[in-house]
Amino acid sequence: MIGTSPAAGRAEHGWTRPPCQPTRLTAHPAALGCAALHPHPQLAVIGGGPAGLRAAEVAAQAGLQVTLYDGKPSVGRKFLVAGKGGLNLTHGESRERFVTRYSGGGTAWENLISGFDPAALRAWAADLGVETFQATSGRVYPQALKAAPLLRRWIQRLRDLGVRFEMNHRLVALDASRRMTFSNGTQATADAVILALGGGSWSRTGSDGRWLEILENLGILTRPLAAANCGWEVAWPPEVLAAEGMPLKNLQVCAGDQVAIGELMVTRYGLEGGAIYQLGAVLRAMRQPAIAIDFKPTFTHAELVGKMQSVRRDFLPEARVRWKLSEPAATILSRSVWSDADSLAREAKHCLIPLSGPRPLDEAISSAGGVRWDELEPTLMLKKLPGVFLAGEMIDWEAPTGGYLMQGCFATGTHAAAAAVKWLESR
Repeated sequence: MIGTSPAAGRAEHGWTRPPCQPTRLTAHPAALGCAALHPHPQLAVIGGGPAGLRAAEVAAQAGLQVTLYDGKPSVGRKFLVAGKGGLNLTHGESRERFVTRYSGGGTAWENLISGFDPAALRAWAADLGVETFQATSGRVYPQALKAAPLLRRWIQRLRDLGVRFEMNHRLVALDASRRMTFSNGTQATADAVILALGGGSWSRTGSDGRWLEILENLGILTRPLAAANCGWEVAWPPEVLAAEGMPLKNLQVCAGDQVAIGELMVTRYGLEGGAIYQLGAVLRAMRQPAIAIDFKPTFTHAELVGKMQSVRRDFLPEARVRWKLSEPAATILSRSVWSDADSLAREAKHCLIPLSGPRPLDEAISSAGGVRWDELEPTLMLKKLPGVFLAGEMIDWEAPTGGYLMQGCFATGTHAAAAAVKWLESR
């Protein structure tokens, strides 16, 4: 939207309110004794991220009258942020391996992913006219590597299904009768509500975690939001900072008894990268968090020593050539002076790096914590608030980058909406 006004940009993406829609809401007619005017049940979806948009889609396709509320002037803002990295929608690995990527919820993920799996997500995108491809890493992206075209088509589909969008409606209160109060002073009630308010990362997109207080005031138990898929801080000596911004590839990284395969990158404050993202839950649980890096996982200690048999001095410069060490790996190993090949090989296979803590929550790609699973029915309905369902990062789960986060949001949005439809039918 470069070079356009905010209003023009929203119009281009289909985000403006049609002229015939009111600018402010009152309680819907069912709450005023006028249910005869609305033969279809009313569903409110609060939150315009992928979980909320998907929930609105499923519910509207089932015949519900859906109103989607969001605190920002437009929906899908974090979705568009994800698009800057190509929009990694899902992953192509086997279902058995896929479901193990989620922590929190136990076996619930087998059912959730089965209800809307990676194949279903790719078919959904294709139905919107957005073809996808699977990279050699297994990650799945749109062919255009952009989020905006998909989002525009998705919003148009929702409008065609009759979904009404109410922007600049930030939820500030909710009660047991499903009456919602918004920051702009309006109120509304609904026959069922799906909350998809996001986690606590990238607050400028709307996922600021302020909903925690609303639910806690209703007696819902939660876990504090914490940074997940984030960098970790390291007190690097000055010489290591010469490697800032350089990638460390083909690593094996351990924390406790968990092993991650992937890449890291040295930053001025510590380390970033997929390998450390995968270890976030383990690191947060450690009293003194630390990782051990194996810079040469395809070689044993003995094999590395064997490559250095004739070396009597300049061990690290020689190892850099003979072991094909990358510049950042050699820079990290230069924190010590090496006088023999055996010690250097041990360090290359198990380089222990103490971590002082994670980066701030607002910098994280995603967040852990949220509403506890024991507060939810298998349908994702709150036990203490019948008719109120949850989807997306509000629930206490986490997954690494690689498409698992997006798939989790789509799957929980699908599940919550289908459950809300059945719950309303039963009434």
